[in-house]
Parts: sequence; C-alpha cells; structure tokens
Amino acid sequence: MAEFKMDPNWMCFDPNPSKPTYCPPAGAVDAHCHVFGPGDKFPYAPERKYTPCDAGKDKLFALRDYLGFERNVIVQATCHGADNRALVDALRSSNGRARGVATVRDTVSDEELNELHEAGVRGVRFNFVRRLVDPKPDAYYHAIIDKIAPLGWHIVIYFEAADLDERWDFFTSLPTTVVVDHMGRPDVTKAVDGPEFGRFIKFMAEHDNVVSKVSCPERLSEVGAPNYDDVVPFARTLVERFPDRVLWGTDWPHPNMTNHMPNDGHLVDIIPRIAPTEILQHKLLIENPMRIYWT
Repeated sequence: MAEFKMDPNWMCFDPNPSKPTYCPPAGAVDAHCHVFGPGDKFPYAPERKYTPCDAGKDKLFALRDYLGFERNVIVQATCHGADNRALVDALRSSNGRARGVATVRDTVSDEELNELHEAGVRGVRFNFVRRLVDPKPDAYYHAIIDKIAPLGWHIVIYFEAADLDERWDFFTSLPTTVVVDHMGRPDVTKAVDGPEFGRFIKFMAEHDNVVSKVSCPERLSEVGAPNYDDVVPFARTLVERFPDRVLWGTDWPHPNMTNHMPNDGHLVDIIPRIAPTEILQHKLLIENPMRIYWT
C-alpha cells in the first residue's frame, strides 16, 4: 500500500478541543464532517489537490460523543476523489448513526450506487470551488442526476459567492433537494442586507428545494476565533428566515485551513447565537437533518 505524507503546511485538527458550554439537544446531528483515510488503508486519490493528515472514523465518532451529538452526516472529501471506500467503511461502522454524501463519476453503475445506498449514502456532492477540483460541464452533472434519481438522493453543491450568478441557471434547474455548503461562502465584510448576500437569499426564497448549511464560520470570518462575530448575522438571518431549510455541521477535520485551526467546542457554542430559541435549535440540529437523511 502506498505511503502518504501530508502537505508540509497542512494544519491538523485540534486533538483536544474544549468542552462546549452549549449542550445540544438529544438526537442532535453534526450534518457536515469528513473522514480522511487513514491513507495506508484508504489511499488518497491520485488527482487530489492536497494531501491531509489522517483523520479516520474512530476520531470522528469520539469527537461526536465528546461534543454531545448523536449522529453524523459524513461528506466525501475531495482528497479521496470518487473513491468512497473510507466513507462507506465509516458508515458501516456507525451502527446506523451516520449517513453519507458521496462523490461519483458519470460512469458510475447502478450496482455501485445501490451499494452506496445500502451503506447509508443519501446524496452526491458537486464541487465548483476551482482551487479544490476541476469543475465539469453541466451535461456531466445531469448524467449523474439521472442515475441517482431512482434512489431519491439529493445534491450537495459547494461554490463560492461569485459562482452563484455564473451558475444560476444550472443551480435553479436542479430537480432534487439541493443542499448548499457553508451559505455559498459569502463575503462577510459586506453587508448582510447587501446585494451579494441578497442574491443568495433570493436563491433560497424563490426555490423551496434549497437548503443551506450555516456552517464553517472559521472559513468565512475576518475577525476570527473564538467568536467569529462577523459571520453570526449571516447564519442567523438564514436560520430565522428559513428555519425548516438549514443544517449545521462542524466540518471536522477542517481541511485546507491556512490561518488557524478552530476549536470544535467553540464552534458548537456558536449554535445558540445563530439559532437563539430551542425551537430553532431543534429544527437546525434534529428535524431538518433527520428529514433529509434518515427518512
């Protein structure tokens, strides 16, 4: 088996996060996290644009329990490409407490899709962030959509704010539930009620199949840890305006961070600031992810 050496400037996850002050409600779901390798067992993809530290299922499930969550939604990491073996292994080891979002190619077979479904995969991810992947023509994605339709899967899209205008017609044509990673990565130095974030709000308001993850303040913030105050208004706006169409996740083990590594306990403590009532917290952490991933 090949040996993998992580990138020399790679920032590893915090092995000793603080215990959150906020206690998630029983049954809470971390709806966005990853597993990396271990590379000697689940090799990283030859076409990857980064080589991370290993961050396997055992560490993920230990963090889940430590933070007070009951379930995970594990999203296929770009460093594994369309080789979903690490994801499937984690799902099958979770005792039904994890669901997955896979990456597949347009050549994927029905047999492969059925195997993924049996393991607990409930969606596919399309990544349009050019520093991480090389986006494909629309026809490529439509071929995949046609193949997953019989399984009732949804689509996760990851893009940056500037991509929304460019791909508006494609994104608004998607026939499934569409889950957007990290609020479409807004520029939080701009006004929450300004035209750029207004475009994203319009996207959600006009298309009731669109769901947003209100996650990853550590990726968006300019003011930084531990409070990420500049991101909170953006996430809270979506939670309060679209309470039935928001999800939250840690994004552990926080790939491709360059300026700091977040403390997962601090990230959990942001939840009551973006979902200030028990009803909103219940929808964000339980009702919405359970409806999308476990029904």
